[in-house]
Amino acid sequence: MSDPVNLNKFRKAKEKAGKEQRAKENRAKFGRTKAEKTLDQARTEKLKKLTDAHRHQDPGKEG
Repeated sequence: MSDPVNLNKFRKAKEKAGKEQRAKENRAKFGRTKAEKTLDQARTEKLKKLTDAHRHQDPGKEG
């Protein structure tokens, strides 16, 4: 016969592995430095200004 298995230890180990995986995903998703956020925001604003500047205005509609 094999040794008995403590199901509480197994359950807790499984929960811990799940929490570690979730933490890893959150670090990748939210773990950006302030400099990275600022740079991303500046790039977005520059792209928006560039696309707005190249927009064609309809001569029949103003505004």
